[in-house]
Amino acid sequence: MAVSPTPSSSADNPDAPGRLVQVRQTIADAAAAADRSAGSIELVAVSKTFEANAIRPVIAAGQRVFGENRVQEALSKWPELKQQTPDVVLHLIGPLQTNKVADAVGLFDCIETLDRPKLARVLKKEIDRLGRTPELFVQVNTGAEAQKAGVLPEETDAFVAQCRDEFGLAVSGLMCIPPVDEEPSLHFALLEKIARRNGLTKLSMGMSADYDVAIAFGATHVRVGSAIFGPRTPYAG
Repeated sequence: MAVSPTPSSSADNPDAPGRLVQVRQTIADAAAAADRSAGSIELVAVSKTFEANAIRPVIAAGQRVFGENRVQEALSKWPELKQQTPDVVLHLIGPLQTNKVADAVGLFDCIETLDRPKLARVLKKEIDRLGRTPELFVQVNTGAEAQKAGVLPEETDAFVAQCRDEFGLAVSGLMCIPPVDEEPSLHFALLEKIARRNGLTKLSMGMSADYDVAIAFGATHVRVGSAIFGPRTPYAG
């Protein structure tokens, strides 16, 4: 299974680069076991709740793709970080409210949580207005959990078609977060099946506890946070 995080209490997170190396090795091992190239798997380092000083060592270690859950939190730290390192790519991996869409389109390079027609409509409007086109993934609620965002599996085909045909959005892939008490491989296999029949080549699935399993089921993006950054604390920024 994937690497477990080791605690770090330092504000500037000096242990993170070493943990990043471990995560990259786990990705390489999982890719080899699945007869895949490690280069076909994008590591999204999930920096939610961590301040800029804890993220900088990971950027300095060569990581360039990061994920954040909240637009407002990301706005408080990433404009400066992206200015300092222009080739950083930022993913939004948390739910997106329509009143935050303009900020999200302006800041994020990929939005992984497209999940309803109203959001698709507002996204299209802001993409056209700002002239900036973040990559878009549809979030699928593979476990049909009432408390979780995402399109239900049986409604995903129609929603992807609606995004393409009605709203003119280019959907690149699918994302899911399996229920914590269920075997994740069942959900990864389901997401891969839905993506394949919709001609989607990108799959964002797998987190710190199961990203190696996700790679075996075709993940092209794995979202790893605590295994890199260590235990989370509330964001103070």
